[in-house]
Amino acid sequence: MAKLTYKEAGVDIRRGQNFVGVIRKLAEDLPFSSSIGKFCSLYNLGNFGCEDVSLATSTDGVGTKLKIACMMGRHNTVGIDLVAMNVNDIITSGAQPVLFSDYISFSRLDDCILEDIMKGIVNGLRDANCSLSGGETAEMPDMYRDGEYDLGGFCIGIARKAEIIREDAEEGDVVVGLFSSGLHSNGYSLIRKIVFEKMKMRVDTYIEDLTFMIGEELLKPTMIYVKPILKAKKNAIKIKCIAHITGGGFYGNIPRVLPSNMDMVIKKNDIPTPPIFHLIKEWGNMEEKEMFNVFNMGIGMVVVVRKEDTDKTIDLWTKMKCGCKIIGYIEKGKGDVRIV
Repeated sequence: MAKLTYKEAGVDIRRGQNFVGVIRKLAEDLPFSSSIGKFCSLYNLGNFGCEDVSLATSTDGVGTKLKIACMMGRHNTVGIDLVAMNVNDIITSGAQPVLFSDYISFSRLDDCILEDIMKGIVNGLRDANCSLSGGETAEMPDMYRDGEYDLGGFCIGIARKAEIIREDAEEGDVVVGLFSSGLHSNGYSLIRKIVFEKMKMRVDTYIEDLTFMIGEELLKPTMIYVKPILKAKKNAIKIKCIAHITGGGFYGNIPRVLPSNMDMVIKKNDIPTPPIFHLIKEWGNMEEKEMFNVFNMGIGMVVVVRKEDTDKTIDLWTKMKCGCKIIGYIEKGKGDVRIV
C-alpha cells in the first residue's frame, strides 16, 4: 500500500519555509525594521517616542478546511479558526492581541452564510479578548465557484518590553504541551485526499471510533490559547519560549524558537493523541515522522518553562480547565527537535 505524504497531496512544506527567507531578503531595505520569521513580527515604537512598547502583527487564513464547511453546509465555526490561527501566533511573543481585521472573498453567498462566518469570528475574538477593528468583503464571481469562499485574518498585538517572551531555552527547562481540540486548521489538503478520495467517505460517514460523523470531527474549531498564556505571565511564571504547532507540525515549528545550541526532546508516548490522528495515519498508511511533520498530534502549543515553575504552571492551567501535560525537556544540541 502506497504511503501518502503532504507533498503528494500538493503541499510542499519545505518550499514554504524557504520562501520566508526570500521575503526577509526582499524586505530588508524597507523603512523601519521589524523581526520576521518566527510566529509573528515585532515592531518597536521607539521611532515614535514609545521605546517601551512594541506591536506584534500576524496574518493567516483557514485553508482548505473551508471546503469541509461547504460540504457540511455549516459556516459558524470557521471564523473561530480564522481568529485562532492569528491570535495564537501573536501570543507566542507575549503580546496581547488587541485588534483584528477580516477579509472574506467569495463568488455568491447567501447573507445567512456571511452572517454565520462573522458569528464565528466574533465568538473567537470574545475568547481571545480581542476587538474587531474592521474588515473587507469582496464578491468575485469569476474567481470562485458559487458557494465557495476564502478567509483571511490580520491581527495586531501590543506589549511592553518586559512582557515580550524572548528568553532562550536552556538545558534542564521543561516542555509543557497545551492540548489541541483535534486537527485544528492544518493538513487539510492531505486529510481530504485520504478521507474523501482514498477512503471514499462522505462528511456524514459515521466512524465508530469517534462516535460521530467524520465531518463533525474535521470541522472542530481550533483552540485559542490567549487566556492561559496571559494568565501564566500574570502569575509570574517565567515562559522561556512558545511554539504554535501549525503547518509543518513539530519539525517545522519548534526549531523556530530554539537557540542553535539547544535541542527539544519530545516524548511521544506522553502526548495524549486523539483517535482521529491514529485513523488518519492508518487510512493514509503514513509514516510516523510524516505525521509529526504535518499535524499537531494533540498538542496545539508547546511552552518551555523553568523546571521550578513546572508544578505551578500545570496547576494553574488545570484549574482553568485547559488541558496540559509535561511532554519533554531541553538539552544541549544543535537547535533541533527530537521525538523519542
